Amino acid sequence: MVRLFLSEPKWDKAHKSGVIDRVTPLLNELGSLIRSLVAHGGRSEARLWLCSTLSGASMARKQQRKIFMSLLRSKPRKMQLVSRLLQMIIEKKPRKLGAVLAKRSHILEKFFQGNPKRILRWFSDFATDGGSDHKRGAKGLAQFAFTNRDICWEELEWRGKHGQSPAVVATKPHYLLDLNVQKTVENFLDNVPEFWSSNEFAETLRDGQILFLDTDFFLDLFVRFMYEEDVEDVWHAVDDFLMEESFSSLTQHLLITLEEGGLCHFLELLQEYVDPTLEPLDFDDSSFWVRVVLAEYGGRESIDEVLLLNCVINQGRQLLRLVRDENINDDQDRMKEIVTDICRVLDNTGSFSLALKEFSEMKSIEAIKLLGLLSWIVHFRLSDECQTPDSWESLFRENGIEFRRSSDHSMVSPNGFSGETESDSDDKSRGAKTRHKKEKSKRRKKKRRTDDLDLSDDELLLGLHQRSRSWLLSTDEFSTTWTNVDLPGYISRYCLCRWIKWLAARQQ
Repeated sequence: MVRLFLSEPKWDKAHKSGVIDRVTPLLNELGSLIRSLVAHGGRSEARLWLCSTLSGASMARKQQRKIFMSLLRSKPRKMQLVSRLLQMIIEKKPRKLGAVLAKRSHILEKFFQGNPKRILRWFSDFATDGGSDHKRGAKGLAQFAFTNRDICWEELEWRGKHGQSPAVVATKPHYLLDLNVQKTVENFLDNVPEFWSSNEFAETLRDGQILFLDTDFFLDLFVRFMYEEDVEDVWHAVDDFLMEESFSSLTQHLLITLEEGGLCHFLELLQEYVDPTLEPLDFDDSSFWVRVVLAEYGGRESIDEVLLLNCVINQGRQLLRLVRDENINDDQDRMKEIVTDICRVLDNTGSFSLALKEFSEMKSIEAIKLLGLLSWIVHFRLSDECQTPDSWESLFRENGIEFRRSSDHSMVSPNGFSGETESDSDDKSRGAKTRHKKEKSKRRKKKRRTDDLDLSDDELLLGLHQRSRSWLLSTDEFSTTWTNVDLPGYISRYCLCRWIKWLAARQQ
């Protein structure tokens, strides 16, 4: 049975006996195996996990803007990050960049030059209901043609036998549907340069919808605006977006584009605004775990140790999946040996208290890393050893965790007895007799209908019911329903949090 060490240590009874000298080397070896696994098979995944953790930092808007603007201005240029940020602006706030284009509408003359596909997609959206509610480029084209009919009406090309006069089209706007859009716009490109810098055309760009015609083209255009021409309006749009978007969204979308050097730079910038001290101990606050990561980083040139720490304390389930997915049989066997050896040492009475007492004499972050490895061992063992509802309930009882089966909400205390009162039990007993008679009759009828079922099918249904059991636990005051899928991660994190609290109290 997995021991969770949930009883507060008896510090006064913890006398040196060499336990720490046996446990620490084993934990360090386990850490080395995990680092090796991450380095060879799952480094990109581990970096994604780190980015996910960092997204939980609590950050003021002005601070997040400074951090990301520093990344954008840094050298060498982080072009993948720049492109991804611009793409986010296009997807979420296209008007910000649309306004930039509206001030420089003339540059889009070349965008449409020699490109019938773009012309038709942007300028063909005339109203089909006989009204004048034209959309996108069609609206600008129609407005400009009427306002400046003396210089451009003859450039309109019609698909009918003859053209239409402005007066006729004004009374019958649906005639614009007969316009040969491609040829008309090509005429404007050749003969009406005023159109491309007109207010009518500029207004069609302001909402930013034109950016979706060819996103790659506009990404390249805005990158050039930022770094070659240093266009102030583009930088202002970026600045505004960085102030408005959440820190979580920015980190999750942008950090994945960084190489490791860029990620280290981000950690350095983050340290300027996030207090790396580990007080107060609010484990429900994701910023606490970010501070743990930053404390481990401490200005290192490599993020190997940061990846290891983050894996074991924040991504236990994903790390376990990585261990099982990778073809590392020898390392897996050694991991199991290490887990067995550590548990054998710590299962002796008082050994965990002694280990925790000596951990308290280390630097906080080093002690947390070792406790994180211990909590991952708990996760590892629970995933292997608790495969049935009975095994989970046995674990709860052995470790003093009260629980309720979520299907019936009856309290089960650590000694295995229900938390019902005697009178409750009597009432239920009387009700059960009545229900038993009715259910017995129903079972006879049901049996006649199900005699043709194979026994294996019955066993399968029973097994499915057993595996789907869920519980409410005293560890969170019965506030959440837990299934066997989520329990290894929850229990191991709960253990880690308790251990760190005891460690912090000891160090004060």
